[in-house]
Amino acid sequence: MNLIRHCLDECWDALAQVSDPEIPVLSVLDLGMIRGVELNAQDEIVVRLTPTYSGCPATDLLKDEITAAFQSKGLTPVQVVVDLSEAWTTDWMSESGKQKLQQYGIAPPQGQSHQCGTHVALSDGIRCPHCHSQQTKLLSEFSSTACKALYKCQDCLEPFDYFKCI
Repeated sequence: MNLIRHCLDECWDALAQVSDPEIPVLSVLDLGMIRGVELNAQDEIVVRLTPTYSGCPATDLLKDEITAAFQSKGLTPVQVVVDLSEAWTTDWMSESGKQKLQQYGIAPPQGQSHQCGTHVALSDGIRCPHCHSQQTKLLSEFSSTACKALYKCQDCLEPFDYFKCI
């Protein structure tokens, strides 16, 4: 049993090294995209991956990077299964991941997603990741991607992205 526990610990360590291609300071663990790691009856490692949205163009890349990370640690055979049984939500992001977003210059999601699966209504007053002021103004509901909105701080005058609650 200790051998299995050690193997699973190594799996989680490998996953911590797999970065999101859009926001490289975040790992798939920071984003909460990994829904489970287990050994099946054939002694194959099965990783359940839920992308941030079902049509994510980076899904195949993430599967390949997870497989490569496992292979580099001798953790084989491995199978990455895309799990769409539940839609990904920002509620699954780790607190550490939200802090990394802030340090990267993107305001992390504030609050929890709605039960209906839509994002929390956008408003002024999202905390600026640069100067921490809440004197901010929504410029656009969409920024570089659909999951981010564009804001401008009224104090430091810097524009910034806000990762919307979804």
